[in-house]
Amino acid sequence: MHAPTSSRLAHVCLWICLGLLIAVPFIGVYPIFMMKALCYAMFAMAFNLLMGFTGLLSFGHAAFFGVAGYTTGWLIRSAGLSPELGVLAGTVVAGLCGLGVGLLAIRRQGIYFAMVTLAMAQMFYFVFLQAPFTGGEDGLQGVPRGQLLGLVSLESDLSLYFVVLAVFVALFLFVVRIVHSPFGQVLKAIRENETRAISLGYDVNTYKLMAFVLSTAIAGLAGSMKTLVLGFVTLNDAHWSLSGEVILMTLLGGLGTFAGPALGAFTIIGLQNFLADQVGSWINVIIGVIFVLCVVAFRRGFIGELKAWHASRQQNH
Repeated sequence: MHAPTSSRLAHVCLWICLGLLIAVPFIGVYPIFMMKALCYAMFAMAFNLLMGFTGLLSFGHAAFFGVAGYTTGWLIRSAGLSPELGVLAGTVVAGLCGLGVGLLAIRRQGIYFAMVTLAMAQMFYFVFLQAPFTGGEDGLQGVPRGQLLGLVSLESDLSLYFVVLAVFVALFLFVVRIVHSPFGQVLKAIRENETRAISLGYDVNTYKLMAFVLSTAIAGLAGSMKTLVLGFVTLNDAHWSLSGEVILMTLLGGLGTFAGPALGAFTIIGLQNFLADQVGSWINVIIGVIFVLCVVAFRRGFIGELKAWHASRQQNH
């Protein structure tokens, strides 16, 4: 009796959120901020697919966010590719890099897997620092937005915002479909009890590798879109600290939920944008305190705690 009610409530909330996202450019909210937040929300969704639904903790996801950003930026600026081809190329390159890293890391478990991903990500970072086409510490600047399919100019913030929003909504629906598919059910079985999944005859390493590649490709899509939005990509986009931030975004919103990572991303990006001018570098301390509170008091995150409260309230009734 309760499940359909909860499902309807979730659908209503999602429709309200979509309505708000469509309306925000017309009510005075800065479109660049919203696009940046949407890109990081996609990045958090990518990490959540790996950690929340498969149980694999990666400390190096920023490498794939960065490699896609550099690929897209260079191809659009220097090779003259259209924005859609540049974004597609960045996503594919990130997925291929994820395949290479995954083949090395996937046979490790727990903290050993996390450490391998961190080590590989640091290698990517130093390549970006030294490679001539990345601009080193100055970053890759002046990436033009161009025209979508040669028809729609993306120079307008409003036009680009709705393109980014469309990509975000499509990705959200794609992740929901993946998780509810037989493939997604196997991933959740691996997360809950890997030994049992093996005993049922599943090739666990292959499933984990597929999930890792899919997650890195989605992270690449987020990095490519961010480069298109801001017109530049820097070393910060591939730094290990960004990998930590995306973990915080996912935990804060709710690990293993669909809307949680996006909510966490909007919260962190909002704090960074609106408090940075007022508190300066203390913003890192504030985010650190939020992380500690999340781990200690709100382990299920915003959405997880809300779902738990709603479930207990229905049981009491």
